[in-house]
Amino acid sequence: MRKLSGLLLASERRAITGLAGLYATRMLGLFMVLPVLALYADELAGATPLLVGLALGVYGLTQALLQIPFGLLSDRLGRKPVIAAGLLLFVIGSVVAANADTIGGVILGRCLQGSGAVAAAIMALLADQTREQVRTAAMATIGLSIGVAFAVAMVLGPWLAATFGLSSVFWFTALLAALGLVVLWKLVPPAPRRLRHRDVGMDRRQLSAILTRADLWRLDLSIFALHLVLMAIFVAVPFSLVEAGIEAERHGLTYLGIMALAFVGMVPLVVIAEKRQRMRGMSLTAIAAIGASLLGLAVFGGGWALFAWLLLFFVAFNLLEAMLPSMLSKLAPAGAKGTAMGVYSTSQFLGAFFGGVLGGFLAQQWGLSAVFAGSATLVGVWWLLMLGMPAVPHLSSEVVALDDDEHGDALDTLMASFAEVAGVEDVMVVPEERVAYLKVDRRRLDEDALARLIRSGRDRGG
Repeated sequence: MRKLSGLLLASERRAITGLAGLYATRMLGLFMVLPVLALYADELAGATPLLVGLALGVYGLTQALLQIPFGLLSDRLGRKPVIAAGLLLFVIGSVVAANADTIGGVILGRCLQGSGAVAAAIMALLADQTREQVRTAAMATIGLSIGVAFAVAMVLGPWLAATFGLSSVFWFTALLAALGLVVLWKLVPPAPRRLRHRDVGMDRRQLSAILTRADLWRLDLSIFALHLVLMAIFVAVPFSLVEAGIEAERHGLTYLGIMALAFVGMVPLVVIAEKRQRMRGMSLTAIAAIGASLLGLAVFGGGWALFAWLLLFFVAFNLLEAMLPSMLSKLAPAGAKGTAMGVYSTSQFLGAFFGGVLGGFLAQQWGLSAVFAGSATLVGVWWLLMLGMPAVPHLSSEVVALDDDEHGDALDTLMASFAEVAGVEDVMVVPEERVAYLKVDRRRLDEDALARLIRSGRDRGG
């Protein structure tokens, strides 16, 4: 038995680089349409605000419905074939949307893009390619790549659409997905094994326990609401920029400035939330800031005020995007992080779908200001529901490898021994993975006792 720690191997660096790039380019393709579709929809026959909103968000519906089945298929058929099939669907969807001259064609293309729901399979392949001791850092790299992809998409999408037309955005996403296939087969090393990893994959036996945890479903609600609001407002934001005198071809530069300032403003707030253990308070503040920015956009959104409100929105948005997964990781029971993340991701995609539909409906019925006002109302409800959120415990995850000869009663004794160590708050021993998952409070953790326990297990194994 040993505590897992160490530096990245060369094969792990290749896998992390390739899969993070693959994930980022795929999300880049999904995000690039966000700042441009509403603005250029008059080129599409049959376009209405409601259908434009549906086109923006419908990928989230197919993502939510298919990500878990794709993940389960990858357990049976292999990671790379399933990921390749998903990327091929993404290419087909992008080509369909690029060739569409009606809003219905774009909706169909976006459905097909979303049906390539390989997020869970990519994460499972990353888990296959990395050791437990470096997996948290690997997952953080994936998360960072998504944030970078979103920022790049907000700049690149408007430039492509203004220069080459709306269809160029979809052609570019098709090219990215095709390059992703090359990266998958040429850069990512072959997977040495196909196992379920409880810190990454979904375990249906844990699902009911995760869904009934009030603290966890509040986080699922938060990511649902966050992406609902994001998708809804982009039915209206491009037109607000035009009304403020910003020409369509300059929208990318506008978003670049806002995103850069928002990132600078977000970083110290994340540090405060993590280091000073104020995640609950900071999350409530961020939700309130989003609500205030939406009210400002609805009532005082003209001229330079528009940029101030958008900056406030994206500082708070980025803050929550960074904090919510961290909060989930701390709150999820030992060995159940993968299941909790699966529910969380599904909630995020559903939020994107309902946000697009809601934004389109409000714009069609009552105009652009109604999109901001309606979204602000929902954020107010979200804030009230989050008031009951308990303080987030400052827990970290530890993974301990077990020896092959530890089984049966020895494992039960081992679990009890771990639980007796001061600072160990939760334990799960998984014989088939030959690991023990621990949740520990590092402020109280008796490091010496834990080390002695691990040494004694190693000596027994020797």
